[in-house]
Amino acid sequence: MKLSISKHELNEAIQQVAKAASSRPTIPILGGIKIEVTHQGVTLTASDTDISIQSFIPVERDNLVIAHVDKPGNVVLPAKFFVEIVKKLPSDNVEIEVGAHFQTLIRSGSTDIQMVGLDPEEFPVLPSIEQNELFQMPGDLLKAMIRQTVLAASVNEQTPILTGVLWSLQDKQLKFVATDRHRLASRVAQAETAMEYRFNNVVIAAKTLVELSKLVPDQHGLVDIVVADNQVLFKIGNVLFYTRILDGTYPDTSKIIPSMFKTELVLDTKNLTDAIDRAYLMSREEKTNIVRLTTLDNGVIEISSSSTEVGRVTEQLDAKKFDGEPLRIAFNSKYMLDVLKVIDSEQIFIGFTGAMSPIVIRPTDHSYNTYVILPYRTTN
Repeated sequence: MKLSISKHELNEAIQQVAKAASSRPTIPILGGIKIEVTHQGVTLTASDTDISIQSFIPVERDNLVIAHVDKPGNVVLPAKFFVEIVKKLPSDNVEIEVGAHFQTLIRSGSTDIQMVGLDPEEFPVLPSIEQNELFQMPGDLLKAMIRQTVLAASVNEQTPILTGVLWSLQDKQLKFVATDRHRLASRVAQAETAMEYRFNNVVIAAKTLVELSKLVPDQHGLVDIVVADNQVLFKIGNVLFYTRILDGTYPDTSKIIPSMFKTELVLDTKNLTDAIDRAYLMSREEKTNIVRLTTLDNGVIEISSSSTEVGRVTEQLDAKKFDGEPLRIAFNSKYMLDVLKVIDSEQIFIGFTGAMSPIVIRPTDHSYNTYVILPYRTTN
C-alpha cells in the first residue's frame, strides 16, 4: 500500500472515526484504525464492537485532487498514536507506505515515522444492514432531540436499558424518551419517511448519542437513519455511524405523566434558572441538592435552600400565571437546572398534582418537549 494524501482531509477523517476506537481494548486490534486504500479513495474505520464509525475520503472532490494512490492495500494502525501524530505533522501533504509485516512509514516534510501496523484481516467486520427502509431528519433537529433527552438517561450500568434513549416512530412522528426513574425527558418531531414505516423499543445508549451528536454538522443537512434488527446506521455525508441497539424492553412510561394539575405556574425561564442556580450553590454544600418552591400571595413564588454550615438562600419571583391551590414542594435542583438549560422557550409551564406527585415541566410556545421530575419528601 502506498499513497499521498492531504493532511487536512486525513486529519478530519481520523478525528471522526477515532471516537469509536476503544481506549482500553480487550484485543489490540480494537484500539486501531483500519485504513483501506483503493483507486477510488481512502476508507477509515474504527470499532469497539458497540459502535463503529467509517469515513470515506475520495481521491478527488470538486475537481480538487485530495489523494494520489500508487498502490492499493489495507493496514490497521494504533488509533491513539496515529491521531496525535497526523495532527502534528509539519507539511500539508502526508505519504503513507506499508511494507512487509505491515510495517508502516509515514512521511511529511522532513519527518519520517515508522509505525508497527496490524493485520487488517483481524479487524471486526462492519454490521450488514439492509438499507431498503430509512427515514431522514435535519442534522440540527437530531442534535436538539439528543441534547434535550440524554440528560434524563441513567448512568447506573446495573440497569443497562435505562442508560439509553428509547426511540419510536409511528405515523411519521419520531419520539425520544429517557428516564432514570427519578426524572423523565420526552421529545417528539416529524420525520421524513413513508407513513407505514414504524418501529418501537429501539434503545440507543445515551453516551453513544452524545458521540453521534458531535459528528452531526450544525447545518440543516439531512441525516439518513436505518433501523435494523439489532443495529442502527446513521449516514452523515461521507461518514457512516453504526451503533448497537441495547438489549431488553424499555419500561412503559406513558402513565407517569399527569394530565390534570392542582397547581399550575407559568414562569420566565431565565429568571427561574438564575434563581435555582443560586439556590443550588447552597444545596450543593449540603450534598442534597434540595431546593424548595413555595407559592405565596399575589402570584409570587419563593425559591429557597439552606445549608447547616453555610446558611440560607431565599428569593422571590413573580409568576406570569398562577392557577390552583397553594403549594410547598421540594425537588432536586440539579435535575431542574438540567431541564431549564435545554428548554428553548422564554417561558415555561410547571404543573403540580401535589407535594409528593410528579412535577411536569413544558415550554409554553410548543408541545414537543415534556419533562417530569419526582419531588423529595422532606421533614420541614
